[in-house]
Amino acid sequence: MNRSLIVLGTSSLQRSHFQATGKLQANNKPFFGWVLVAKDDSGGALKKPLDYTLVWSSESLKIKQDGNGVLDLISLTNVRLTSGLGVQVNTSDANGFNVYSLRPSNRRDPSYGTFGAQIGGVVSPLSNIACLKNAKSNLSCMPNLKQIEAIVNAYSPWVYFHSEETYLPSSVSWFFVNGALLYKKGEESKPVAIEPTGSNLPQGGSNDGAYWLDLPIDEGAKERVMKGDLGNSQAKVKLVNVPLGKIGEHVGDWEHVTLRVSNFNGELQRVYFSEHSGGTWVDASELEFQNGNKVVAYASLHGHAFYSKPGLVLQGSGGIGISNDTEKSKLVMDTGVNYSLVSAEYLHEDCMPKEGLHSDPPMS
Repeated sequence: MNRSLIVLGTSSLQRSHFQATGKLQANNKPFFGWVLVAKDDSGGALKKPLDYTLVWSSESLKIKQDGNGVLDLISLTNVRLTSGLGVQVNTSDANGFNVYSLRPSNRRDPSYGTFGAQIGGVVSPLSNIACLKNAKSNLSCMPNLKQIEAIVNAYSPWVYFHSEETYLPSSVSWFFVNGALLYKKGEESKPVAIEPTGSNLPQGGSNDGAYWLDLPIDEGAKERVMKGDLGNSQAKVKLVNVPLGKIGEHVGDWEHVTLRVSNFNGELQRVYFSEHSGGTWVDASELEFQNGNKVVAYASLHGHAFYSKPGLVLQGSGGIGISNDTEKSKLVMDTGVNYSLVSAEYLHEDCMPKEGLHSDPPMS
């Protein structure tokens, strides 16, 4: 396996601008990413390094080189603009030389390819390395309704279910109309039917386990609801992950695929595939696409965890765990055909469609 890395930077900059990070890129992956360039308008926010410690040199290696390169970047010094970093991916060689990519400890802060390097041992504390802080959210670059529709039309995922899958998704209203029940802690013997619009569901508060949803009591209705309604199911643009039952049950389980799209040029950057209680971010360069730019996602048999590639994934360690089996089959959901916009808090209420942004549902 090719485990070599390359560090990429800018070729030329205006004298008033400085490169703040490099891009750490594995040579066995397609190029994808960006670097951060900064300009200090007020003074005091940027500072050139005063000294350095030699961590590693290639002089002892018998390799062909075009020349020597030195990583010598500016530092971010204003604490009001900076935040902490944590290790994301760690790569090491047989001699104990570690190179690791970094991401903000606070996930709301921007990530721009910062990385670290050291010889041997556990990755050192990162207290002296900073990244930019998202000090003030600017929503002016957030997409309007037409741009949201364009994003959905361009990147909406194709979800493949296993050929032996019997439990398929449905629209929320179909789930309600076909007998889903609302339970309250302490009153389990008196479940309440849910209105088609969900208007009688509890609002606000926290996830304290006081209420939950479950299947109909009638066995026939329960079996019908469990199998879902794929032909009339509807994708939701922005959903909240809510646990809806006892451990080990997947009644009304919300799994999700999250797309990270650039506000500047509409480019798809990464996709998050939820996997039960966790998940994985995958760079756009490593995704499978269909029908142009449509992201392909694979839902595991019965568990419905999402993965970017088909096959068997064991959830556990030592070769023992829950089996998450995925494959490409004829059971497929094109989420761009039937979807609704359920949340975009930054848009003014007058700008939101009364019925939600949606497309016509398929009849097959």
